[in-house]
Amino acid sequence: MSIAASQLQVLQSKSLPSVVRDEILRFILHGTYSPGSKLGEEELAGILGVSRGPIREAFRSLEEAGLVHLSKNRGAFVRQLSVEEARELYVVRRGFDEMVGRLLAPQVTGQQVAELRQMVEDMETSFAAQNIREYFPRDMAFHDRIAQMLDNSKLLEIYRRIVNEMHLVRLQSIQRAGGLLVSNLEHRAIVDALETRNQEAAAHAMGLHVERAFQRVAPLLPTQSAANQESKTSTEATSQFALDDTG
Repeated sequence: MSIAASQLQVLQSKSLPSVVRDEILRFILHGTYSPGSKLGEEELAGILGVSRGPIREAFRSLEEAGLVHLSKNRGAFVRQLSVEEARELYVVRRGFDEMVGRLLAPQVTGQQVAELRQMVEDMETSFAAQNIREYFPRDMAFHDRIAQMLDNSKLLEIYRRIVNEMHLVRLQSIQRAGGLLVSNLEHRAIVDALETRNQEAAAHAMGLHVERAFQRVAPLLPTQSAANQESKTSTEATSQFALDDTG
């Protein structure tokens, strides 16, 4: 299977590595490759119908975005975050979401509120069926749509970078929790708060959602990331070699 012709048309404005990067990112965010899993150059080149060069460039770009870990002599892996790395992301995300709530509440329209309510109902359907693959992208779309409503391209760009890294944490939690889905009540509370047009109520609802999300996720995450563990193992091996060499 190669990249669809309609997707390749964007090459008129984007480079091939950028298109390949977006496709690999989509695979990661939709759980095709789970946190900690290896990203095979040959496999992805075959799936996307490209050579290995653009795949390698895409890996480097995704590493810079904090989504992929490149290991010398081992290849590329979907980044696996530790609880401390996740904590740092959630602190940033909470502040960002509170700001979005304050900015959007006074200007949100009735039509936008109705749109968000429908998105919550769609998530409820997926939640009731315990359908992770359907619920997760709908959850992503809900939060992204709230940020889009501010019509601020720079804010949306920064927001999406933070959220993309956080999806790794959320995928990890879903995977290790055996498919457990988070309650949709907090999403309803966010929409209710936005509908009041009260800035502080909206900021509180959005910030509380992020705080509670971290509380749910934290017990499921490793104390060390795969990259840190690899570095520690490498250091220990080097030290052991040095000790052996002295004998």
